[in-house]
Amino acid sequence: MPGFLVENFGCRATQADGAALERQFEERGLARASSPAQASVVILNTCTVTAGADQDARAAIRRVRRQNPEARIVVTGCYAQRAPEELAAMPGVDLVVGNSHKHQLAEIVICGPVSAEKSRPAFVPLAGLTESRSLNTENSIFVSDIFAHTELLAAPVFDAANERTRPNLKVQDGCDNRCSFCVIPYVRGQSRSLPMDRSVREVNTLVDAGYREVVISGINLGRWGRDLGSTSAHVGTAALGCPGEQSSPAFLVDLIRTILDKTNLEKLRISSVEPMDWSDELIALVATSPRIAKHAHVPMQSGSDAVLRRMHRKYRPWHYREKIEKIRAAMPTAAIGADVMVGFPGESDSEFEATRRMIDDLPFTYLHVFTYSPRPGTPAAEMSNQVPLHWARERNRILRELVSEKKLAFMRSFVGRSLEAITLNGVGYDDAGEFTEALTDNYLKLRLRGRHEPNCWTLASIGDVLDGVLVGDTYKIDNHEVTPRKAQSFVNLRALRG
Repeated sequence: MPGFLVENFGCRATQADGAALERQFEERGLARASSPAQASVVILNTCTVTAGADQDARAAIRRVRRQNPEARIVVTGCYAQRAPEELAAMPGVDLVVGNSHKHQLAEIVICGPVSAEKSRPAFVPLAGLTESRSLNTENSIFVSDIFAHTELLAAPVFDAANERTRPNLKVQDGCDNRCSFCVIPYVRGQSRSLPMDRSVREVNTLVDAGYREVVISGINLGRWGRDLGSTSAHVGTAALGCPGEQSSPAFLVDLIRTILDKTNLEKLRISSVEPMDWSDELIALVATSPRIAKHAHVPMQSGSDAVLRRMHRKYRPWHYREKIEKIRAAMPTAAIGADVMVGFPGESDSEFEATRRMIDDLPFTYLHVFTYSPRPGTPAAEMSNQVPLHWARERNRILRELVSEKKLAFMRSFVGRSLEAITLNGVGYDDAGEFTEALTDNYLKLRLRGRHEPNCWTLASIGDVLDGVLVGDTYKIDNHEVTPRKAQSFVNLRALRG
């Protein structure tokens, strides 16, 4: 049986697309290969958020060609949407399929371009979108206007090391914002949502398969539902197909409530949500539900008002500060993370200092720090006063060192306390013996002493911080290991007995 292999580059959304591509090929009878050398078709699902991501994709094309000269190399994803002819000109590339046609990729590969074009009258080849082609290649290119694209690929993503735990489900794609540095709207299109019924069905499928935590994600997750028209005032009924209900706008909080109401999922984790989409209602829901992980990722980008304005971000530093302070007040033990960019065009020493000072002031427990990378076609790439790379890298280092100190202090605050954690697949050894890798409800890595089955929620007593990781044992009552739910029942029973 012919084998295929999907290699993903970049963010969770790209990985989710890759999972959906695997589903396409498997539904058509192809088997997943274990490596490029064993595959007859290799699909490279690319990212283009930075110049480094583009370099990684080109290096992968050359690597696959060396490892398996007979394999068909298909390049898809964001880089393919942005620069299809550049990729098609590379030796060994057989097909380039943009995000606009990713939902047809398996059909294009297996049945050929003619079949795909017949099955999709809206198909527009790249040649029909451009006046001239600077590169003449014999490779087939499938790219069309991404803003006319309404499809959303959805399939759960599993970490390679933890395939039996914590699947990630993409429920939103695309973005209607126009940040001056970002190419994503031009390669992923307008914001679109996985309908409520499909989202609930996917989560229920995962629950039925035994998964106990699901992460919902998107390119701009906080905008979920805005393109779906309306949902029921009685949460979830109209969206699940029940007629006759008075309707109101659909928001992310409606999706979360419906997942909690219509599934038996033990724990829901919410990925990145833009600051202005952290409504008081959403904060309260995350804070009060024991079935939602205490974790907020809130992109910041900069603490300088002037830089945020040049970035075309839709909030000011004081708005951002207010949101983070509200989240911390509602959830004292929550993980709070952010994306921060350094070296944006024109970023002065004082503007960077405003960012550093805000990070120092706010209760962050981790950061993703990015060095600005100009993307072709974006307004920021044309701005004057580009920051020298060595300055930007030094600023990156300063912020990473700052947040590492904050994270360590946050972790040490839990020594002597108990935290919920889900066991992962990894088992290791240190000077104290065997341990199982786990992840706490508030997004901290944990070494749980002993060997434990993966995909199980447990209550851990935290004893130490070692090499940047929590160390603990399972929480016991009367020498019996207990789950978080049993521990809470025990506490409630003792309270009733006085």
